[in-house]
Amino acid sequence: RELAALSQQLQQVHPNVLAKILKQRTVYQNEEIVVIDKPYGLPVHGGPGIKNCIADVLPILAKMLENMKADPLHLCHRLDKETTGVMVLARSKEAAEKIRLLFKTRQVEKIYWAIVLGDPDPVEGVVEIPIVEKEVKSHQSHYKMTLAPNYRLCPEDGKVMKIRKNRNAESAVTRYRRLAAASACSLLELQPITGVKHQIRVHLAYGLGCPILGDHKYSHWSKLAPQKLPELTLRRLKLEQSKARHLPLHLHAHRLCLPLGQPLDFVCKPPLFFQKTLRKLELDIPKD
Repeated sequence: RELAALSQQLQQVHPNVLAKILKQRTVYQNEEIVVIDKPYGLPVHGGPGIKNCIADVLPILAKMLENMKADPLHLCHRLDKETTGVMVLARSKEAAEKIRLLFKTRQVEKIYWAIVLGDPDPVEGVVEIPIVEKEVKSHQSHYKMTLAPNYRLCPEDGKVMKIRKNRNAESAVTRYRRLAAASACSLLELQPITGVKHQIRVHLAYGLGCPILGDHKYSHWSKLAPQKLPELTLRRLKLEQSKARHLPLHLHAHRLCLPLGQPLDFVCKPPLFFQKTLRKLELDIPKD
């Protein structure tokens, strides 16, 4: 609830205040880039009902970091509103284009941490299933990303058969590795090789059957209901199922390695709420 309130507060503050918050969360800067630790619940782009977003305060942030004549900063990639962690901004259009190209050509190494429900089987591997956006036909129609596999099992003999590719599907590849398991949950390290919208969330929920803790959108397909949590998890979190809807998304952009001249390596510790959940669930953070 505190996080939800905080995220609403971020929508109500003056853009200068928001820029100041981002300035305090700057983890690195040089003449080409500025790296921030993105807070929870802050959208990167504007949209319906969004008053404040990172994109809008980039001119103010640039002035605060350099001087009043500074050019606005540029976005190089995006993170979901609820995702926390490492985010790179560029100081010039040229630098932004260079970095976007590095992302596009998969030269940027991105490592995420997620707390998920259940235990992936196998505990380490690669999910390589294309993803497509589809309309969910239910009493409240809405859109979600989902899997568009290239293969299925033949109902007659159980053999694997290739099916026709969905034209709109984008290829998506995610490496994952389990770092810890306890309380019917796991801490996973994830490396998205591609960058499709909601890729990690969809691959974990629908590909591995291990939705991210607090991912109410991708824990079921047709319902817009809060995530259903195992008894043990609820007990450890001291939470009732009826209050599960307040649980935030536990997905954190932990590390990013950018090959700009020499490789630059940035690490952001998970936010406090993430660390508390790890402790409550007795998931041990691996010592890097």
